[in-house]
Amino acid sequence: MGTFAFKMPDIGEGVVEGEVVEWMVAVGDTVKEDDPILSVMTDKATVEIPSPVDGKVTRVVGEAGDILPVGVVCIEFEVDGAGNASASEAVPAKEEAPAVKEEVAKAPAAPAPAPAPAPAPAPAAAVARAPGTKALASPAVRQRAREANISLDHVAGSGPAGRISHADLDAHIAGGASGASRSAPVGARARVELNGTEAIKVIGLRRKIADSMIASYSTIPHFSYFEEVDVTALEDLRQHLNATRPEGAPKLTYLPFIMQSLVKALAKSPECNALYDDEANVVTRHEAINLGIATQTDRGLFVPVVKHVEAMDIWQSASEMVRVTSATRDGKAGVDDLSGSTFTITSLGRLGGLGATPIINKPEVGILGVHNATDRAVVRNGAVVIRRMMNLSSSWDHRVVDGHDGATLVQLVKTYLENPATIFM
Repeated sequence: MGTFAFKMPDIGEGVVEGEVVEWMVAVGDTVKEDDPILSVMTDKATVEIPSPVDGKVTRVVGEAGDILPVGVVCIEFEVDGAGNASASEAVPAKEEAPAVKEEVAKAPAAPAPAPAPAPAPAPAAAVARAPGTKALASPAVRQRAREANISLDHVAGSGPAGRISHADLDAHIAGGASGASRSAPVGARARVELNGTEAIKVIGLRRKIADSMIASYSTIPHFSYFEEVDVTALEDLRQHLNATRPEGAPKLTYLPFIMQSLVKALAKSPECNALYDDEANVVTRHEAINLGIATQTDRGLFVPVVKHVEAMDIWQSASEMVRVTSATRDGKAGVDDLSGSTFTITSLGRLGGLGATPIINKPEVGILGVHNATDRAVVRNGAVVIRRMMNLSSSWDHRVVDGHDGATLVQLVKTYLENPATIFM
């Protein structure tokens, strides 16, 4: 038997380190080559790293939230044959890598709890987790559990390190178990004081979002501008195009029309389609219209990018938007899908709201917020009529975009949306 030391791989151009999001294995687990072992987040994407060998895990380095530089040993395996390193030299001493915390397998201080009663039917032998150990599961399994009001802490997993699969959750549900009491209606329960707290470590995407928001809001002097748009005529056109859309074409929402409006508006306001390097004091204006589409997922907020919208028609922009946002929600978006934007659209969709002050996606210089369209009573030609109205919120980097320029861009978008035929002229 030998020791195989696996180093953090180069997982993307220009990436020199990654944050540990989740270990999918633990010391003592036996894995096969290509089994997922580690989820790592970089500045550009979240990457799932597979096992390079068949073997038994003998050591892992780093825990959720730790930063591992490319090239540092992150895991050791006991393998058949000579391996690639001796056990004494595989993992550097802590003084050689002070930023990396080392997880060393230790016997638990107290005996492990008895395994949970085997559900029927069980997909595989259940693995009991040590007290205080976080339940391991994919985002999709966690979403299902939330929708079913089930705590994963009560579900036995059959995967490596007790990882919970869809089959494990199905078996748990089939057994009639639940993570929360459903024995009595809410109104019948006695009211009691609640004093519990939960400390949640800010790691992974949530930490990246926090860092990004701090960098944007603390360095960019924002100003915001609001406008309402009459989209009655646009709604009629949207309904007509959806009723006669080509085979295989996606159903049009308002966003593709807004994207096409921005193509025309940004061409007339190039100062708004730019990136600002505040260290070099250089503003780079772009001819390409690469629109970031802020997308909420069960893992947090991502901004996939529809590139070269200026070269697309309404159907192509709609199809590409569906592709990148769907891939992002499914966790399948690549680095290229999540980078390269020159301007961002953020939509609150059905949550609506009257207005917002969106934070600019640095190093861009502007962002457009879209609220839901509703029927309202408005005055037209001295009479009160019902029109379909939509609010727009925008924020701008006042170092680069003057108030007049930001307002002009929004007014151009308003004009195109209120006169939708001009979008295509």
